[in-house]
Amino acid sequence: MIDPMVSLAFAIYSNKGAYALLLGSGISRASGIPTGWEVVIDLIRKVAKLQNADCEPDPADWFRTTHGTEPDYSSLLDAIAKTPTERQQLLRGYFEPTGEERTQGLKLPTAAHKAIAQLVVGGFLRVIITTNFDRLTEMALEEVGIRPTVISTTDQIAGSLPLAHSGVTIIKLHGDYLDSRIKNTEQELAVYDEPLNQLLDRVLDEYGLIISGWSGDWDMALRNAITRCPSRRFSTFWTARSPLSEKAKSLADHRQAVVLQTNDANHLFGTLLEKVQSLDDLHAPHPLSAKIAVATVKRYLVEPAAKIRLRDLIHEETERLFGELNAPDFRVNNQTPHQQEFMRRVNKYDSLCETMIAMLVTGCHWGDEGATTLWTNAIQRIAIPTKSDEGSRYECWLMLRRYPTLLLIYGAGLASVASGNYGTLASILTKPKAFGDSDKKQDVCAVIYSSNIVEANCTKWLSNTGGQTISISQHIYAGLRGPLREYLPRDEDYQYAFDRFEYLYGLVVADMTQWEQRGGWWGPVGSYIRRIHSPPIQKQIETEIHSEGVAWPLLKAGLFGGSLDQLTNSKTKFDLFLEWF
Repeated sequence: MIDPMVSLAFAIYSNKGAYALLLGSGISRASGIPTGWEVVIDLIRKVAKLQNADCEPDPADWFRTTHGTEPDYSSLLDAIAKTPTERQQLLRGYFEPTGEERTQGLKLPTAAHKAIAQLVVGGFLRVIITTNFDRLTEMALEEVGIRPTVISTTDQIAGSLPLAHSGVTIIKLHGDYLDSRIKNTEQELAVYDEPLNQLLDRVLDEYGLIISGWSGDWDMALRNAITRCPSRRFSTFWTARSPLSEKAKSLADHRQAVVLQTNDANHLFGTLLEKVQSLDDLHAPHPLSAKIAVATVKRYLVEPAAKIRLRDLIHEETERLFGELNAPDFRVNNQTPHQQEFMRRVNKYDSLCETMIAMLVTGCHWGDEGATTLWTNAIQRIAIPTKSDEGSRYECWLMLRRYPTLLLIYGAGLASVASGNYGTLASILTKPKAFGDSDKKQDVCAVIYSSNIVEANCTKWLSNTGGQTISISQHIYAGLRGPLREYLPRDEDYQYAFDRFEYLYGLVVADMTQWEQRGGWWGPVGSYIRRIHSPPIQKQIETEIHSEGVAWPLLKAGLFGGSLDQLTNSKTKFDLFLEWF
């Protein structure tokens, strides 16, 4: 069965502004605010003291016996304080905190009031009905910048706008503590003035209802209003700390209310706010969408004082991505490999990495060497996933787990090539580490490359939008075109940068591993091998090396042992290997 609190959160979230709150004295009890009846009893004690009488143990009964009438808030005030100013000063002591009380957090908005204010800020609540005299709800709303329309007298109803046009409205059924016309006695609570009845009928008919802190026992006029309401367009939720009384249960049954047992109002509204915000988060776009991420990284890169914020930004997104990539959705032992699942995983990886790629592309293009550690640490984190599931494991899924890291390397590497940041490129290829076949950490580019991402039996499954089989390199080429378009707007420039990056990737790996193969040194081969360049990309780089010598960028960055001879030898060996393609 669904938790009633979950149902309440869904109801508020799905029907924004369609629910009204009905708040009783229980909502303010934690703040130390007395109920109206408690104020009356204390006033009776003051009257008795003025008359040198003992009103205990039952002040109300003493008042009836002595004065021959029911205790009345207005007449009691008149007996103790003769002028409006004196009455206001007297009442302030019950409802407004002293300096000491303020220090203790008494007579101030509670956590419940503050949570309600946040729900109002979010637009989830717009109408609040209350039997309380205090102004804690108004204070909580004012703290978040909202000035509600307050209706506490019949005169205010006549001049008020329709609820649909009046913003946030608080209807104080029993009045305000600074107005001597507030209702306290059973007789006063038996009947409302007709304008208030009409307003209340409209609210109860047009809105759903959430009841908190109201017993339902004493306010006959309010009970009657709920009883006569003809329709139930929206649900009623009645929250209570203990089982409802017979009168309250009868009302709940009539309204077909969902009854929720709760610890207290603070817990109720705090939990409700959390759940509504969670629903809102699920439906909102990711706060670091690619475009926002790019703008944020750019701003932080040019602000000297923003280094910590940039680091936190990258770290937060890296951890989010790490968690998503290591979720059960990508288990390696629970799904027999087939094309549909293969393409689902590839496409899901692409989607999850979108924001991180945007951040790395921007950072590697515009960032200086001081920021390089941020990009390499991010790649390092993603390069070493959590341990694989126990039991039987499919090699197809194990290999494909490397794909997100390869995506990040390509994005960062292409941006570095596009901007001529070869020091950053060198770091991207060598600083992050990953586990090789020997379970020892190696430079990431020697472990993760295009030809060890897709298992041999699965190569036929990777296809483009037209259904044609393509290589992982071709897939990445198409996928990264968008993020690089700002820096390489011409397709010809993008293609050249992509091919140049892939060739340098293979050359660095050949130099690191020096695996003899086909008369040369093996290195990962990119899609440039099937494209026509005049001259071929390897010849263009050979010309650069001959021209620049020890000043060639990757050599200056410390690769190839910083030796021109080693670079020349490694390139010769790698080119010999490429001749087989």
